[in-house]
Amino acid sequence: MPVEPLSQKEIEDRLAELPGWSVEDDRLTRSYRLGSHFAATAMVIHIAQVQDELDHHSDLTLGYNTVSLSVNTHSVGGAVTELDFGLARRVEDLAPGHGAH
Repeated sequence: MPVEPLSQKEIEDRLAELPGWSVEDDRLTRSYRLGSHFAATAMVIHIAQVQDELDHHSDLTLGYNTVSLSVNTHSVGGAVTELDFGLARRVEDLAPGHGAH
């Protein structure tokens, strides 16, 4: 089944289910602040494993104690798709209770 870009309404509906996530410049984004650099680094490793499982990869940035993701689907011209929200949901499962920004 081919991947299709989501409509603005579909994006808004899915964002309502993922607090802390937003769409900026046609990319689904989120930042997490963790307790230490080690914790942030560990989260990056877990996200990388999920991305390989899904065969869908984000831009992933590690700061001192922060992790930021930014993703869209290149195969549909850089639009936001269900693949991006699938990755976001999996990342949220890795980081329950972690605050945004």
